[in-house]
Amino acid sequence: MDRTFTDDQLWAAIDAQRLRTAQLLEGLTAEQWRRPSLCEGWTVRDVAAHLTLQQVGPGTGLLMFMKHPGGVNRIIHESARDRAALPTEELIARLRASVGSRRHNMGLTGRETLIDVLVHGQDIAIPLGLDLEMPPQAAAEAATRVWTSRGTGRAKVFRDIALSGFRLVAEDVDWAVGEGLEIRGPISALLLLLTGRPAALPRLTGSGADTLRRHLATAP
Repeated sequence: MDRTFTDDQLWAAIDAQRLRTAQLLEGLTAEQWRRPSLCEGWTVRDVAAHLTLQQVGPGTGLLMFMKHPGGVNRIIHESARDRAALPTEELIARLRASVGSRRHNMGLTGRETLIDVLVHGQDIAIPLGLDLEMPPQAAAEAATRVWTSRGTGRAKVFRDIALSGFRLVAEDVDWAVGEGLEIRGPISALLLLLTGRPAALPRLTGSGADTLRRHLATAP
């Protein structure tokens, strides 16, 4: 499961995905920008705006905290909505302008930035029925970070899908974690599952995937 990305490889993967996402956004209609994303309560525009907020320093972070008290998820959501008021062209330009920068949000690392850009790109693409490439090695790097961050403050930004008692196995890259009933599929789908996106389940197979589907179907 250990990944071996160097800092240069990490930021190259982030920049490549920023460019892919910007290109996808450039092709959307006004109606598509208003559509719901995979993030509950977030539109495609909200998610795109959030991706322009990956380099917040201490000063800006403090202002966001003061403006939107109530926990980190509220700060993230409301700040994205504030940014979403910008014109579409400005949001895309800001995402493109972040290419080449290695700044990341305070208290986090570049690996959280990688998770953010990979997963949120799918939050936009999947509900629109569009394909956005997620390179398997980059997805494996992100999935490892999510898996090893379970139980920490970093995990609180994701919807909690209980994966204890399951073994996750990627079919397109050498990556596997956990013990128990097997859930198999592309690493991109496993990354989405790890970050609380049940929309990944149609792409996953195995006795564990069947069990998890039944559990989520009956969960409140």
